[in-house]
Amino acid sequence: MTSSARPISLDDAVDRLGLGPFQWRLLAICGLTWAADAMEVLLMGFALPGISAAFGLERGSADATLLLTATFAGMFVGALFWGWLADRIGRRAVFLTTVALGVVFGLAGAFAPSVAWLVLARVLTGFAIGGTLPVDYAMMAEFVPTAWRGRFLVYLESFWAVGTVMVAGLAWSLSTVFEPAEAWRWLLALAALPGLIGLVARLGIPDSPRSLLVREQEGAARAALTRVARANGTALPDAPLQAPPPAPRVTPAALFAGALRRRTVLLALVWFGLSLGYYGIFTWLPSYLRAGGLDLGAVYRTTLLLALAQVPGYLLSAYLVERVGRRGTLAGFLGVSAVAAFLFLLAGTPGTVLGTSALLSAALLGAWGALYAYTPELFPTPLRTTGMGFVSGMARLASLLSPSLGALLLTGQLAWALGLFASCFALAAVCAWLIGVETRGRQLSEAAMPENAA
Repeated sequence: MTSSARPISLDDAVDRLGLGPFQWRLLAICGLTWAADAMEVLLMGFALPGISAAFGLERGSADATLLLTATFAGMFVGALFWGWLADRIGRRAVFLTTVALGVVFGLAGAFAPSVAWLVLARVLTGFAIGGTLPVDYAMMAEFVPTAWRGRFLVYLESFWAVGTVMVAGLAWSLSTVFEPAEAWRWLLALAALPGLIGLVARLGIPDSPRSLLVREQEGAARAALTRVARANGTALPDAPLQAPPPAPRVTPAALFAGALRRRTVLLALVWFGLSLGYYGIFTWLPSYLRAGGLDLGAVYRTTLLLALAQVPGYLLSAYLVERVGRRGTLAGFLGVSAVAAFLFLLAGTPGTVLGTSALLSAALLGAWGALYAYTPELFPTPLRTTGMGFVSGMARLASLLSPSLGALLLTGQLAWALGLFASCFALAAVCAWLIGVETRGRQLSEAAMPENAA
């Protein structure tokens, strides 16, 4: 490297290294962990019938609701803590630690001797996996060239459907071998194992060069980019990396300063509204279908079909975020979700219930895909995981409330529940549009963009 060479921005360096084996490998590794997280988040909905049989819990009881909210309570704290820590000490340390703790606490839940111990294990599991969300998406966004970033972030979110299919298929398989009171322990134990594989795979991933450069570690940032170049068969430009603007102090308060205030508040409302409706419906869906007269095997098969219905939503979202843009795609899918929730309320036959719930599933996961592509691009590098952690923390706050509201589905107050959730999706759509910033084709920001950027 020559000292007289003109400095190159990190965005330009990443774009010149191109898309290659490194990014695809990173997608597979982060995707595996994301699928494992989906299994852990949705696990209690499938395990609850067996846990209720083992410990004598009544359907819709306080203990049952507590079990459904325990993971989300841990995720709420974890998202805020780990997101902040990743901006302070780097992505990779948190990248590894959260997955390791998720495996340990996930396995511990399988051996819980009582409901109280199981609740504790699920809170700790949620605390661990709450950190994978902000860190995984920041890592992916910071390693992928500008032209491909939106699609790759949606591709990563699509692994949620993989995890949903895996947990539904696993629950169905175990239900054919074990009695419900015994099957749930196997379900919790086996659901923790994909995270272990993901942990081993993550050891070969370097820290984010953006995070390193912001923390004034140019040598380490250049070494990370050299590894990307070697994996992709390209060459890193022979020029120094351009120093980023002075970083603000990494605190949640910085998210509400200047131009970031508006987008932080609106994004938090989008995450809250989408999460409240999504988990309010799908956390209780297995129990709702069971209450409708389906046997446990049929419940799991139906849930498996609804998980497969998510795939078209992801594919369409991956296409639209680069053709239409992040903002329009997100608002559009949220609007369709509101309509689909209303149609689900009107459904009167098993066929229409399945069809409208499949439409709702596809639309909601399309919205999640666009939201995960949009959010990390709206925060500057020094605050990216802090911002991701904060808005996802608002989603976990909604998740704490959603099981109680979703319980209305089991008490015959379907109209109230679905009306509320449809309103949440509609409000989230309005907030997404009011953000007023389109990030398609933009390089990642190292400092907050102007308030009127579009």
